[in-house]
Amino acid sequence: MKRRIWLAVTLLVIFSFAIISSRSATVKKATSAIKVEDKAKNVNSAFSSYVTDIYQSADLKMHGLDYDVFQKAVTGYFNLKQNKKLSKKSEVITVIDFNKASTVKRMWIVDLLKKELVLNTWVAHGQGSGDNIATQFSDDNNSHQSSLGFYVTNEVYYGKHGRSLKLDGMDAGFNTHARERAVVLHAANYVCENTIKQLGRLGRSHGCPAVSPEVSNKIIDLVKGKNMIYVNANVSNYNSKYLNQDFLPNFASQPDSAVQLTKASF
Repeated sequence: MKRRIWLAVTLLVIFSFAIISSRSATVKKATSAIKVEDKAKNVNSAFSSYVTDIYQSADLKMHGLDYDVFQKAVTGYFNLKQNKKLSKKSEVITVIDFNKASTVKRMWIVDLLKKELVLNTWVAHGQGSGDNIATQFSDDNNSHQSSLGFYVTNEVYYGKHGRSLKLDGMDAGFNTHARERAVVLHAANYVCENTIKQLGRLGRSHGCPAVSPEVSNKIIDLVKGKNMIYVNANVSNYNSKYLNQDFLPNFASQPDSAVQLTKASF
């Protein structure tokens, strides 16, 4: 009888210990999951705060740049930095939003370090992309259409449009034929207010982001030499590896965000 009682007590103790151990492991897993989730929230919050700070400081909303488009551009910038596609000194990004009509100043050059809008101006799209608003995009030769995505600026040269800037497309399937298509940043007389008054829209290029001769040299000097240009439009099939958020943990590990990021880990 005593042996049975002892055995029952022993089994009860073992069973209780198993339950306690199981609950402890569950609590540990839950705590660990919460910590990971909190860390992810902190990382996302740090990046969101950084983007918002620049967006507000540079008064980009007043100048017509949508927040989500700017956030995409900054996301691409840090991904390109992390992949060593940009100059270590790169602190300026250029955003072109082809969701907007050509009559609107839809190119913005933003200094991330100074949190300033450097320039907001007109930019033309390709003849094959549409009239006042660009709706069609292609990376094909002779399409005369604009191409979407991330570009890295390269060398300055003199061609039929005068002083121009070569671009390298970063998004396979969307803009990587930029070199062979001769898609470059150049000046064009049809990018001006007079053309808008005459035609109700800007003139159009063969796919190049053409700008006004009045500001072309300034733009080229600002963005040449391994800086980023992001061309945006609401197209369902567009995707880019440079819009992922793998860089975020590295971003959050640095103090004072942009100052350290552009000169240290990126």
